[in-house]
Amino acid sequence: MNKGNIFLRAPEPQDVDFLYLLENDQKLWPLSNVTVPFSRFDLEQYIMLADKDIFTAKQARFIIELKETDRNSTIGTIDLFDVEPKHLRAGIGITIIEEKRGFGFAGAALDILIDYSFNLLGLHQLYCNVEKDNLISLKLFKDKGFVVSGEKKEWNKRNNKWVDELFLQLIKKEV
Repeated sequence: MNKGNIFLRAPEPQDVDFLYLLENDQKLWPLSNVTVPFSRFDLEQYIMLADKDIFTAKQARFIIELKETDRNSTIGTIDLFDVEPKHLRAGIGITIIEEKRGFGFAGAALDILIDYSFNLLGLHQLYCNVEKDNLISLKLFKDKGFVVSGEKKEWNKRNNKWVDELFLQLIKKEV
């Protein structure tokens, strides 16, 4: 699945080191409510078991790669989680490594995942949860048509302060 110089692919065993660094970056933990590090073994097991049907596993992780002139570079991950086959909805989470942020790569990856979710999986809606002060992520999702449909007051605790979280939805337009 690709758009321009960005493509999404399934995780491979050679991605363990990249995922290990990404998942264990404590600056990212508040975004995904992670509180303990991941082991390489856990990540290897995840990749080995990732061949399950998305509706059975209720999740899927994709590696975001950037096609560069002489090679490809792994720049992030994008996930579908809480995939609900009965109600045809799923949550989205995305992470881009710090040095590749601000170049539109997250938007391209999100475009690919939206197309995949609506046109291949047949989902009716996607959603995400974004802390109210995460203006960059809010802009990303709003630019792709996501609408704020709820606010969770004092939802997350960060640095001993309570932070509100917004709930955003993108509902497929029926043709």
